[in-house]
Amino acid sequence: MISRLSQLARHLLRPYPEFSRLSASRSSGLASRIMASADERNSRTIHTAACLIIGDEVLGGKNLKRVEVIEDDEDEIVEAVRRMSDRYDFVVTSGGIGPTHDDITYQSIAKAFDLKLILHEEAYERMKKLTKPSKSHPNFSWDVESPAKTARLRMVYLPIDESRDLAKQALFPRDDLWVPISVVNGNIHILPGVPRLFESLLQGLKPFIVDRLVDPEGKGIFRAIISTPMGESAIAGYLTDLADRVAHKGVKVGSYPRWGKKNNTVTLVGRDKEYIESLVPEVVQKVQGKRVQNEGEDDEPEVVASTAT
Repeated sequence: MISRLSQLARHLLRPYPEFSRLSASRSSGLASRIMASADERNSRTIHTAACLIIGDEVLGGKNLKRVEVIEDDEDEIVEAVRRMSDRYDFVVTSGGIGPTHDDITYQSIAKAFDLKLILHEEAYERMKKLTKPSKSHPNFSWDVESPAKTARLRMVYLPIDESRDLAKQALFPRDDLWVPISVVNGNIHILPGVPRLFESLLQGLKPFIVDRLVDPEGKGIFRAIISTPMGESAIAGYLTDLADRVAHKGVKVGSYPRWGKKNNTVTLVGRDKEYIESLVPEVVQKVQGKRVQNEGEDDEPEVVASTAT
């Protein structure tokens, strides 16, 4: 699960078009919009947009259940972290914990759980020790109050539950980084959005949670991949029947078209490797395909046309 989150971070933290959901803070007309008819929705001016990505293969396993991208809006963050904290055992957030005005993750999550933002002394001391001098602030001093110091301190005022053990609410996975992982409500883990830092801290988090993981190394998830020249509609009936037959064993059947390619992909995913292997010959026969180790490995090389001069 940790490695899959790192892969998703590299993908999702690239620049992307600004798809956002309607913010609760701008919901004066929300009631009327909810009651709108399909025809009204089909003709209204487009002010907001959303993108919903659906598929087991995107999440890549049994543990990771949801990935959301939301805007820097307090109400959006409050709603999302409350809901996800209630629904999932382990939640990671990424981004919005820098020194600028739009970095509102800490204050929003504090509000979500009725907590105070409190200066974390250990994080502050580590920040002073490990922060390198900046060319943009050559005369900066930790002993002198300044806008630059105030901005930096925003990053070490953490959401703290004063009734709980402080050691459980801020983790330091890397000795060479001052950045803490703030842990709120027991299962919300707040990480920076910079991909390099996110991946490093996420990997460093593993020793803190490994004894709670169902499958620490991800070895319990087994996937068989079958490449087929048949179209999805031609095998849909068989795959539907197969999915019903194997569901009691915890096996999920996937079907994925590969546009522009000769072959499509069928997958069998679950924890019972022996049972999945027993299904492979049948699936190969029914979809007129063959077993492959990686999707697309049997693709024919593309022919590049050349022109004579």
